[in-house]
Amino acid sequence: MARGAGEGEVVVSRGEDGAVRVVCGPAAASDFTRAVLDVAGAVLAWPVVGDAGVPTAEIHDVRRAQQWLWAVYGEQVAAAVHACAVGELASARMATEPTALAGSATRLGFGHWTARWWPASHLDGIPALQPDVLGMELAALTHTCQQLFDADDDQPDDCVAELIGDHEIALDALIQWWHSTPPTNDTARRLENVLRTVDDAADGAGLDGEALRHLRTALDRPRPDGTPIDATVLFARHDDYALAAGEPLVTGGRIIARGAGTNDWRRYPPGLVDASEAAVSWIARALGARRQIEVEVVAHIAAPVAEVPLAAEVRVNDGPRSRVPLSRRADLWSGWADLDLPAGGTEPRIELGVLLPGFDPGPGSDSGADREAIRALVRRRLATAATATPLGAPDSPPQNGTSAPFLAEIAAATTDEDY
Repeated sequence: MARGAGEGEVVVSRGEDGAVRVVCGPAAASDFTRAVLDVAGAVLAWPVVGDAGVPTAEIHDVRRAQQWLWAVYGEQVAAAVHACAVGELASARMATEPTALAGSATRLGFGHWTARWWPASHLDGIPALQPDVLGMELAALTHTCQQLFDADDDQPDDCVAELIGDHEIALDALIQWWHSTPPTNDTARRLENVLRTVDDAADGAGLDGEALRHLRTALDRPRPDGTPIDATVLFARHDDYALAAGEPLVTGGRIIARGAGTNDWRRYPPGLVDASEAAVSWIARALGARRQIEVEVVAHIAAPVAEVPLAAEVRVNDGPRSRVPLSRRADLWSGWADLDLPAGGTEPRIELGVLLPGFDPGPGSDSGADREAIRALVRRRLATAATATPLGAPDSPPQNGTSAPFLAEIAAATTDEDY
């Protein structure tokens, strides 16, 4: 059995299922601690916390993957993958050097992770990212990484046209931001690169519309001198969202127990629940002979007002699990249900978590330590974004690779004072 890969090394091997794997370092423990990208013939993955390096690949179609393998790992690894696929090689460990495509792919994978797992929280002081700004940068990165994709329809991350169409509302703000930032600033250079790449991608996809025509006109004209602009005007948030203490769902009754629930990010889609550990709380009351549980969950800033079948899952004293339907009121998801408690004066042991019924969390485990590591990573990135490349600042040092903040992170770090 081949030993694990060391720094700058990968292990190439073929599994019993016929897939060829290129492994770089240990696998992430939780699914929300790894970035994933579906590419031609394979799935690429990186750890989010720590040094990403080159990706780990699970290759199910070596023929299709050969179009990018050499450009990500080098010709030696590409040849080893082919040899494993045809049975000429059992496994091999070899050195690899990061390439330009590997760096762009890593950043794209991390961008998709950001769109899915960013732990926005009023309670934890982590601002939400502007989804349209992030979507435009992902469109540009996807276009840059086109060598990773082919014409087959099994690559959901090859979505340049969809990203541009869904997020083109951000183009006007990005153009204004670019015009208001000194041209020697690294942020201005990255803004121009994103805008020109989006324009090229839209042209190649045959996209048109008023926002894209405005973009083309702005790029064709000489860039005006940077005139400072109030960034809060460009990236305004929901004015009607503010944390407020919720009124009790039921008045009266004796409180039997109260506590905090589990906030497992894997059990609902993004944009529904505040990511804090303290976001889920409950109170068990005695109302005469009845026993009732009341649940409150702090809503994400982008949580829909329309009805969503969000629920709390309750378990008492290792008994069967039951669900409490939740509805949004102001900044809270809340609900209540009668509780079946055993007789006696012992305080019940209640476990409670929030979920969207039918939403599959996928493989992996949930860990409070992993969630805290993600929060620490995000706070470091926001600190970097706020100090190194503020909106409209003078010259700033260039930043490259995955460590460089996304434009949406810069906007969030420099405009969200209320967090």
